[in-house]
Amino acid sequence: MTITTLSSRELNQDIGRAKRAALQGPVVITDRGRPAHVLLTFAQYQRLTGQQRSLAEALAMPGLSDIPLEPPRAGISSRVPDLS
Repeated sequence: MTITTLSSRELNQDIGRAKRAALQGPVVITDRGRPAHVLLTFAQYQRLTGQQRSLAEALAMPGLSDIPLEPPRAGISSRVPDLS
């Protein structure tokens, strides 16, 4: 994990750089030379806070119904057991 430090000015000038750096680890944002904020990816934030989505919450996500899903039919049939 790489920790990147950016000043508030650097963040304002190149937010894309900060986002790319956040993929590698936390980005510490300084204000007048002192750490003031930390930028994390949402996945890192969830891991840090222990927040996990339930299956019901995941299925209720907006836009999920727009994803085409055609699961194959299961070929389940009954058989007569051989009891000999």
